[in-house]
Amino acid sequence: ESGAGKSLTGLAILGLLPDTASITQGKIIWEGSDILIQTKSSRRKIRGKEIGMVFQEPSSSMNPTFSVGSQLSEVLRVHRGKSRRESKKTALALMQRVKIHDHVQRFKSYPHELSGGMLQRKMIAIAIASRPKLLIADEATTALDASVQRQILELIADLQEEYNMSLLLITHNLGLVAEMADRVLVMKQGKVIETASVYDLFKKPEQIYTRELLKACPGLSKN
Repeated sequence: ESGAGKSLTGLAILGLLPDTASITQGKIIWEGSDILIQTKSSRRKIRGKEIGMVFQEPSSSMNPTFSVGSQLSEVLRVHRGKSRRESKKTALALMQRVKIHDHVQRFKSYPHELSGGMLQRKMIAIAIASRPKLLIADEATTALDASVQRQILELIADLQEEYNMSLLLITHNLGLVAEMADRVLVMKQGKVIETASVYDLFKKPEQIYTRELLKACPGLSKN
């Protein structure tokens, strides 16, 4: 449910916690080493390059003073070492891959000139630009209408398979969990209270809290 700590957990992985939060104990193991004890420069190399993130509010995650094309190109130059010409060419190809219509013209657009769905596609393009091994999608469709939500989710699923990425899906939509997840962690008040395969979670949840969550979700089939 809202306030369980889902988004903060995702932000903690990338070292993007707000000033009001901090990690006081535990480890974040990535590729065999603890991210928390690495230098800031080492963590910056992981963030965006090896782990990408699609944020809940794409409009607040992009710089309003730069065109969306320039922001995408910058990721390609920083994380993949491409020249300006190469980065623009690759950026245009990525925009086309995430199905941004009229992508050549949209390359020059500023964030406020794009619709919510278009902005989210741009955010996905930025997140996958460096071919990350893990993509964190934090409530990636919350602010979108139903038809656009479906398109974005199908795009993320296609890209996951195409790029052979792991996907950490942060959501309170249990129908979406049933459709897309393999393994589920249920959180309450900042703690994981149940971990199970998606099949076991829906067929035989162990915790009372999980059972109550399932009961509260309209439209879920009992079969």
